Amino acid sequence: MKKILILTIILLSNVESPIYGQQDSFIKDYLERLENSKKYLILVAKTMPEDKYDFRATPESLSFAENLLHIGYAMDWHSQSLLGNRESRDWKTDTVFKVANKSKEEMITLIDKTFNEAINLIKQFDTNQLDDKLDYFGLERTKRQIFLLLADHITHHRGQMLVYLRLNGFVPPRYVLFQ
Repeated sequence: MKKILILTIILLSNVESPIYGQQDSFIKDYLERLENSKKYLILVAKTMPEDKYDFRATPESLSFAENLLHIGYAMDWHSQSLLGNRESRDWKTDTVFKVANKSKEEMITLIDKTFNEAINLIKQFDTNQLDDKLDYFGLERTKRQIFLLLADHITHHRGQMLVYLRLNGFVPPRYVLFQ
């Protein structure tokens, strides 16, 4: 009986927990989605001519460029600050993600860099933290929910950019699947 118990313990210690496997696949799937989202956003940004980067659908709307850099700011905040515990940038005083005098190429380079930084952080993310809760604009959210909120936010603002392309007579790049 003692041998069976020891053998059972050894066998069970080598079995991967289903929850652990789900968490690992969540990160793997999320990284694939984020890589595709990066590729597609950069294609969208390259499609709009630089002289149309200040286009806005209505006076109170963000411009094409502001939507692009707002995606970068939010990605930085969600990944580096909420998931990575770095102190948040102050939107009012931060200049990294402000359009100011940045060229189209500088903005695209910044977005590419910000995606890469988020991807590198997520590759190292401790999946044991996925259910950790934090304050998100007065609501309690898990870090898993923060991942999903970030993906939704990127899609929301990129969708506005796609409409801006159409309003200016440009055909958006073909949709990149799984993002």
